[in-house]
Amino acid sequence: MTEGLAPTPVEVELKYRMSSVAPGERLLAADELAGLRALGPATDMRNEDRYLDTPDASLAAAGYAGRLRTTDAGTLITLKGLRRMDDGGAAHRREELEGPADPSRPPTAWPQSAARDLVIEIVGDRAVVELVTVRQLRRKRLFGADGATVELSLDHVEVVADGRVIERFAELEAELREGDEAILGPLADVLGGIEELVPTATSKLDRALDAVRRARATAPDGRLHAGRGRTMEADNVAADAVAGADGGLVAHGAPSIEDELNAGLDTAEEELERDGGDDDAEVDLETDAADDPLLAIDGDADPFAVDALEPVAAQPSPVVMAPAFAQSAVDTSDAAAARPHEAASAETQPKREPRLTAGKTPGVMTDDHLAEAGRKVLRFHLARMVAREPGTREGKENEELHGMRVATRRQRAAWRVFGDAFDQKRTGRHQRRLKEVARDLGAVRDLDVLIEAGEAYQQELPPAERDAFEPLVAKWRTQRDAARTVLIKELDSQRYQRWVDEYIAFVQAEGIGVRSVGPVEPHRVRDSMPSRIWTAYEGVRAYEPVMRWADVTTLHDLRIAAKWLRYTIEFVREALGPESAPVIERVVALQDHLGWMHDADVAAGLARAFLVEHAGDLTEAQSAAIGRYLVDRERELARLRRTVGPAWRGVASLGFRRALGRLVAGL
Repeated sequence: MTEGLAPTPVEVELKYRMSSVAPGERLLAADELAGLRALGPATDMRNEDRYLDTPDASLAAAGYAGRLRTTDAGTLITLKGLRRMDDGGAAHRREELEGPADPSRPPTAWPQSAARDLVIEIVGDRAVVELVTVRQLRRKRLFGADGATVELSLDHVEVVADGRVIERFAELEAELREGDEAILGPLADVLGGIEELVPTATSKLDRALDAVRRARATAPDGRLHAGRGRTMEADNVAADAVAGADGGLVAHGAPSIEDELNAGLDTAEEELERDGGDDDAEVDLETDAADDPLLAIDGDADPFAVDALEPVAAQPSPVVMAPAFAQSAVDTSDAAAARPHEAASAETQPKREPRLTAGKTPGVMTDDHLAEAGRKVLRFHLARMVAREPGTREGKENEELHGMRVATRRQRAAWRVFGDAFDQKRTGRHQRRLKEVARDLGAVRDLDVLIEAGEAYQQELPPAERDAFEPLVAKWRTQRDAARTVLIKELDSQRYQRWVDEYIAFVQAEGIGVRSVGPVEPHRVRDSMPSRIWTAYEGVRAYEPVMRWADVTTLHDLRIAAKWLRYTIEFVREALGPESAPVIERVVALQDHLGWMHDADVAAGLARAFLVEHAGDLTEAQSAAIGRYLVDRERELARLRRTVGPAWRGVASLGFRRALGRLVAGL
């Protein structure tokens, strides 16, 4: 900024990448959120953002990204600071200037504003080029309390380059519009407890340019091409500069971890050649929508409609996404009323005061004894498990049971990572009981997922086919109710209550159950977690030789390996520092993709088994409707299997290994 200009406004927001948009829809539908009251209904807005810079990336060098946003109300020029003013996680604080603009005229002819003045100051009379276009459907709602206002938005995003969509994804944002930013703290706590929401350290521009680099890596000449036949060489140069800028160009210092990750994707072709691979390897592991009729969008349809936002490689099945706007935050259906044991259980169970509380994070530090670090992680997730128990018993919100199951999974993972620091004879019982509880929770949750996806698919059918499809979903509901009966019986048992009380005592008593170690035996987080993280990564990278022909079972095993890698890093996230966020994001992207594939495989298998088992009971219309669902799930499975390439390369690249190495070296 030049001397004399007013202080630049600062944008403060929480940002999350999403593995499913359903939680975002439920959050937008809520009338109260973390103490904030809804100030009106949710509204939809379509934006088209063109990111610009000079061929020599002068805006990026000055620390800004330039954006022209076109809406129904007109066009705005926005300058966003590339340097984040925070320490990572979901919270973002960036400089932001905005003003009116006319894309058909040079900046000197735009209406006067601080944003225009700064553009002219930096760019001068040099030409600007378009880096990438980002189109988004934004569903937003205002919440407020005590003079503060927060805009919660669910963004369905398309990345456009060379006149075609090269990637789609969804994000959830909570932006402070006015008031004290402390109001975001309780909201961050609520959002942080939803597994489908992962705090992101990257902006939409970062993700868009990442997609451009991947697309360029697979182009014949290593470049994207403009629609009029000219090579966008200047655009590619500027895109590289913006992607690496953090108040300056990458060339002026050591690369950041994010740079290492991006570099790994840029050099995917070279790595294949060095490893003796060939160009066909890329084709084997990913399929473009233009080449696959199953992925193509109807040419007569609105390409920006919610149903058209089918992901290419790293988003959930459209069967889950399509009906999201119709979902309610609370189950008030007749099916809920038909489950009397749930209401009875909720009425007969007395309200319990929280038996265990934990902070916002586990709080693992580099000098912690490995066992005590594990105890911190166990205490953190056990507190979440106990907090979700009343809602799980009540059965009105599936997310309560989901959260309780996630908490048990994290604890089981923590035992795997830190368990050898404890005396197995004294702690083995906790691990066994945790496995049993997780099994009962999983039996209900897995059916919840099937039912949610099946009902979403069902709502998209014509009324006659909707009725014909009902027998399959009805059976899943019956199985879910039976599984809930088993779960509630377990939660009501004295055995469970005694175990929870003993487990709570264990996680709060430092030194209990710790295996004795010698004075020179590695026993601190900084001593042994680097090797544990690398061991977990080795478990993922071991799949590299078989990825070209891996079957569904093998890819499911890879999903489990990716999950252990993610948890191992996340457990010591605070010790690793904020640069762990982009590394974790790459692992989550792979885990999510493989998870959606697993869900499609399970749904297809159960539909097939149902058709065989009830062949003599179903009408022709019912068999046809359920058969079409089977085919739909098999096609989705095949699509996800073909497009696993980008998510896999995100963690298998040389750049990822370098980033991971730099990360653990900081312990």
